[in-house]
Amino acid sequence: MKVLGVSFDYHDAAAALVIDGQIVAAETEERFSRVKHDPGLPSSAIEFCLSEAGLKPNDLDRVVFYEDTRKKFDRILSFATAKDAAALDKVMRVWVNGDKFFPEQRLAHYLDIDPKKVTSVDHHMAHAASAFFCSPFQEAIVATLDGVGEYHTASVCRASDGNITRIFAQELPHSLGLFYSAFTAFLGFRINEGEYKVMGMAGFGKPNYLDDILAMFELSPRFGFRLDQKCFDFALSAEVPFNGAFIEKFGPARTPESPFDVNEDGEIGTSSRHYANIAASVQRATEIIILDFVKKALQDQKTENLCMAGGVALNSLANARIKQELGANLYVQPAAGDAGGALGAAYLAESPALLARRSPMTSALLGLSFEDSHIRDRLHGSMKRRAVHFETDEALLAVVVDRLATGHVIGWFQGRAEWGPRALGCRSILANPMLPDMQAKVNRLIKFREPFRPFAPSVIADRAHEFFEVDPEIEPWDPEFFMLSVVKVLPHKRALLPAITHVDGTARIQRVSKTVNPLYYELIHAFGERTGVPVLLNTSFNLRGEPIVGSPEDAVATFGFSGLDYLVMGRTMIGKSTPKKGTAR
Repeated sequence: MKVLGVSFDYHDAAAALVIDGQIVAAETEERFSRVKHDPGLPSSAIEFCLSEAGLKPNDLDRVVFYEDTRKKFDRILSFATAKDAAALDKVMRVWVNGDKFFPEQRLAHYLDIDPKKVTSVDHHMAHAASAFFCSPFQEAIVATLDGVGEYHTASVCRASDGNITRIFAQELPHSLGLFYSAFTAFLGFRINEGEYKVMGMAGFGKPNYLDDILAMFELSPRFGFRLDQKCFDFALSAEVPFNGAFIEKFGPARTPESPFDVNEDGEIGTSSRHYANIAASVQRATEIIILDFVKKALQDQKTENLCMAGGVALNSLANARIKQELGANLYVQPAAGDAGGALGAAYLAESPALLARRSPMTSALLGLSFEDSHIRDRLHGSMKRRAVHFETDEALLAVVVDRLATGHVIGWFQGRAEWGPRALGCRSILANPMLPDMQAKVNRLIKFREPFRPFAPSVIADRAHEFFEVDPEIEPWDPEFFMLSVVKVLPHKRALLPAITHVDGTARIQRVSKTVNPLYYELIHAFGERTGVPVLLNTSFNLRGEPIVGSPEDAVATFGFSGLDYLVMGRTMIGKSTPKKGTAR
């Protein structure tokens, strides 16, 4: 079976190709369009997936859309009707002007294929499939948590071999994802984009409001919860989802883009402390609700295997607590948000017999790649004059390690792009984690982003325990390989790694496997040989407000507009000045 899964019309449009139960390619549209969280029909992502397999649209057996649009529209229409006439008018204009109806027909028309080949699936079932069918488990519980799909905001499924059966579903307005998004908006960030900023801000605060926030929840005896709606307005989730009662309880909302007052020692000023405390409280409450949700599911179904997807599953602090406190065997889909729904949709069209023989997803490197010859052909003018080409990986790595060790910051563009929102060493900005001023430098001069946001460490897998509070050996599908879990930096190593140690002593770790990403592994290993520390600061290769770079042209543009010192693409290295003659290796 050749199945194309597609997600679009909300945010993070994507396409994924699955052939006989195996993932061939997956990519988000934003990497092509350069529109962050691009919601449109992912034509370029579709073309990429087909080209990777040498297929034409007519070669596809099925095309599957990731949610039931009719049910989704019914839900939005019913909530808008209950609100007021203005809300109803707005909904109709958005859906009509945005051409959001009948995605199956739109896909069939775009691909020029028989409409009977195009179907839709349930949103949360797509999330569940993306998690379980990429996991190593033959049987597991699958928990999905997000803002809202059609009507559902969370679900629990029992999965075994090639089948998934839903045993619980929670409906709007009781949504942990929308709850978190409400506080995201209150703290001055954009919904569906700034939730991870709340996690970063939380490290600076104290959970002084935890009791007030937990009082909003009523936990169910078996699964799920009810969320008191007095402070929220989820009728139209794209709007500001908190109301006057919320303001009375927590004070005025933080002004977007307002300064966050923090000094070099991580101490925050009075103006920012209130919001940091709220961030810490909402993060802690979210962890408590997630742990209760999955603990009851595991106990109810008498298993230790847990798969997770949905945007809430990207909460790396909660994932760490699930592993540590519940002892669960945890697999999280790397593209846990709506993009991952495309992959899950494709899986749901495959036969259970094929899926029972699938392989676990140990690599998220499923996107675009470029040959060295293509990269060189895209260099022009001063960039071409400044380029140095290396004959071997060893020669390249020797120079890159020297530059990193001496405090330079490098844009690193190698191999296939990562599937999901995390840069895992293929579309990354890299720096020396041992330099005290490196975090501020990268935030201020290169990423142009908020000072409270931490950077992640990439560390050789089998030496992670020397620097972090982790198990020496873990499975290759563990969240720590995908930057989906936060761990503590060993107390006696925190001063050694100031640029990746958050104010609370934690780090969102990425273990690096030689099998999955050999060049990146060798780079970190060589850096360790030079410095004694096989750890690099790793952040996504993009500027604030932009998608991660998708092409060599994107990488060159980002390099030119930022404070990056060097750009490395394939075996080509470009500096900000013309190299001396004879430096090619």
